[in-house]
Amino acid sequence: MTISMYKASIPVSIRTLNNLVAILEKGAAYAETKKIDPSVLINSRLSPDMFPLSKQVQIASDIANRGTARLAGIEAPKFEDNETTFPQLINRIHKTISHLNTFKPEQIDGSEEREITLEMRDNTLSFQGMPYLFYFVLPNLYFHVTTAYNILRHCGVELGKQDFLGQP
Repeated sequence: MTISMYKASIPVSIRTLNNLVAILEKGAAYAETKKIDPSVLINSRLSPDMFPLSKQVQIASDIANRGTARLAGIEAPKFEDNETTFPQLINRIHKTISHLNTFKPEQIDGSEEREITLEMRDNTLSFQGMPYLFYFVLPNLYFHVTTAYNILRHCGVELGKQDFLGQP
């Protein structure tokens, strides 16, 4: 049985990012209701050596954009990482979803064995397409969305597992 790389990447990423939008909207509503400066939540982190909420959202956006673009063999759009408000973060996710919606199955299906090389700070990572998607892109997407969820939950935003999973 073969797998559709398109179906394993695009709909999964879009669903996860839509759930992140809903989580961020709850964070914004919480800040407004509790009269908390939204920047407090946006700059919150779980540990001093971890990225704040804003960076978690930016990385989730980047991994979805870059991951699918690499699978398709095209250049990904670049965002400036200058979002400082909930509306700006939500807009970034919407732009990411819009980009993902431009892909057609024929651009990504068949990328299972495409060679993908990532230049990191200290080394170079090389993957074939399928392991890249399943062992790098999707785990990173889930990690950063989960961390964004956890930051807001830690700050008191009433979130539950269904917020992360979304509606069936």
